[in-house]
Amino acid sequence: MGHTCNSIIIKAPYEKIFDISNDIPRWTELFGGEYKEAKVVKREGNRIVFQLTDDEGRSWQSFRLLFKENFFAYAERLDPKFPFQYMKIVWLYTLVPDGVLLTWIQHFSMDAKAKFNDGEVEGFINKHSKENLEIFKRVIEKEA
Repeated sequence: MGHTCNSIIIKAPYEKIFDISNDIPRWTELFGGEYKEAKVVKREGNRIVFQLTDDEGRSWQSFRLLFKENFFAYAERLDPKFPFQYMKIVWLYTLVPDGVLLTWIQHFSMDAKAKFNDGEVEGFINKHSKENLEIFKRVIEKEA
C-alpha cells in the first residue's frame, strides 16, 4: 500500500479556502498544469462526480464528498482505476492561529501491471503535492 501526507498553512478565511480548493474546474490552474481539463460530470448534494484529463490526454472519473461543516473532503478514483487498484484521498482543513492547515492524505495501491510500484508513486505524489500545495497557497492568498 502507498500512503502520503502533505500539508501547508494558507493565510485566508476557511470558507474561501474550502470553496476555491474544491472548485473542480479551477484545478487546471491550481494543480500547476497537471490537468489539461477538469470538469464536473454530476452534482448531487455534497457528492460531485468529476472527470480529469492529464497532459498526456488520459482521462478518468472520480467522486468527491464535501463535508464543509466538518472541515474535510473525501474522494475516490472511479473508472478507469488503472494504474491503481484503488486511490482514496482525504483533504483536512484545520484552523490554526496563522490561518488554515490544509492537509492532503492519499492512500492507494498500484495495479500489479502498472509501470511503477507503490513506493515509486509515493515519491511522485509527495513531490507533486508539495509543489501543488504551494500553488494553492499562492492563488488563494492572492484572492483572499
